[in-house]
Amino acid sequence: MKRIIKSMEQQYFIPSLDLVEDVFTKSDSREEGQFVRRLVEEIRAKKYYIPALELIMTDERNAIIGYAMFSRFHIEGKYENELLILTPVAVKTELQRQHISKELLEYGFEKAKALGFQAVLVEGNPKNYNPRGFASSYLFGITAGATVKLPRPECLMVKELVPGALEHIGGNVEYSFYETLHEN
Repeated sequence: MKRIIKSMEQQYFIPSLDLVEDVFTKSDSREEGQFVRRLVEEIRAKKYYIPALELIMTDERNAIIGYAMFSRFHIEGKYENELLILTPVAVKTELQRQHISKELLEYGFEKAKALGFQAVLVEGNPKNYNPRGFASSYLFGITAGATVKLPRPECLMVKELVPGALEHIGGNVEYSFYETLHEN
């Protein structure tokens, strides 16, 4: 199967939302699928949205098979020109475990670094993100605040895009900027 990674284009706006909703509905629940769809829509509408870092992977029929969104993020009002958050990541359910997310993330890391970003924050299962170079953020002085509901502290992770970047980035992570995350 031919795979092409590209930045978001207008023609993929709705199909990408459909993919994200479908993947999270199948893996979790209908409510979670709808929640993640609303989150993508909200991020697209905010000042932290970076179209060049909303990535899709298409197949030979030009159908979306993978999705990853990196957007600017701040900690305590700082680092928004250095720090990104990765959310969500979705791969068409029947194509999971074929390195689609790995390819999307590696591409995204390189593109983000070329745009001057130094680190990426993510919330999720460490088993999924540790192999991509993420480590528990609390080890670097980046902790989850009151609006960040984690099953375990290890589930908030960070990755340096530039060696030494995390020596000057730290603080308490809050999701107060996103209304969708307050609903959940």
